Amino acid sequence: MRDISLSNRRNLLSLSRALGICKTLLFRYVKEGVLRRHSSALKPHLKDDNMKDQLKFCFSMLEESSIPHDPKFKSMHNIVHIDEKWFYISKKSTNYYLLTNEDDPYRTCKNKNYIGKVMFLAAVARPRFDNEGNEIFSGKIGVFPLVNNVPARRSSVNRAAGTLETKPITSINKEISRMFLINKVLPTIKEKWPRDQAFETIYIQQDNVPSHVSIDDEEFRRVASKGGFDIRLTCQPPNSPDLNVLDLGFFNAIQSLQQMEVTNSVDELIHVVQKSYDTFSSKASNKFFLTLQSCMIEIMKIKGSNNYKVPHVKKDVMLQQGRLLVVLQCDGELVHEVMEYLAN
Repeated sequence: MRDISLSNRRNLLSLSRALGICKTLLFRYVKEGVLRRHSSALKPHLKDDNMKDQLKFCFSMLEESSIPHDPKFKSMHNIVHIDEKWFYISKKSTNYYLLTNEDDPYRTCKNKNYIGKVMFLAAVARPRFDNEGNEIFSGKIGVFPLVNNVPARRSSVNRAAGTLETKPITSINKEISRMFLINKVLPTIKEKWPRDQAFETIYIQQDNVPSHVSIDDEEFRRVASKGGFDIRLTCQPPNSPDLNVLDLGFFNAIQSLQQMEVTNSVDELIHVVQKSYDTFSSKASNKFFLTLQSCMIEIMKIKGSNNYKVPHVKKDVMLQQGRLLVVLQCDGELVHEVMEYLAN
């Protein structure tokens, strides 16, 4: 079995031919647990510098006072994760559970290649709770649709000419990113941030796509410092989606809620996505930050590579025990190895 190439293991038919046995026997092996089905997703290719950058980033998230004897992660309460994602009005293919005598659903669209979609900019911080587990701050800064309101050029059965229509912005550049950061994200952070923590340094973490604003953008700095706030831009390492809680699971959770409702227009899609964002549990959102810390531990174990499985740290058990407000600790020997590796 191990000598058979992966290209011949993509389905049971090709595997049965390569092994010279019947497919029914392979079905039995799958049912008995001898064989398992695995979905292999492509991961970003990392150069040596990328892996070192990931290690440095993970190391920077440890409390300096706890290194090297009892290393533990920072609370990450002052970091706002931002990213963009496309949300679609409908999926090309979806699954339903039906009764045996129930008719199959019939779904149509004019063109499957032009299903309506909207890009959203989401901003999330780690929620805060008191000692009794009551929510102090949800961490939900906002989810902002990247759209324009454009007058309709022609009349139709749905609206008269000149009626404002919501049109998605399909191409993102630095100017658009700067506009949404300054006009949407920054005012909302200043409005929602806990008053007793309003003058701490707040970091907005983004990825490294060329359309994002540079961390030393003068216009952003000027607006971010108004009102006595100290808000700064920072970037996660290149090719490291697992180091942002939005890509790590938050977006998938919101999308699963969004897809539970039927939408037929851009405006309906925007309403449902915002509703899904608002109703998503802050305690569930908090678990993504523990997952992020556990991923950082795995990254340090394999010297900055991304060849790891997202570990399970029994977050639901922690939630039941009221221990989900903690930060993860890291092995002192592991941190010492990382320090020596980076020093060389």
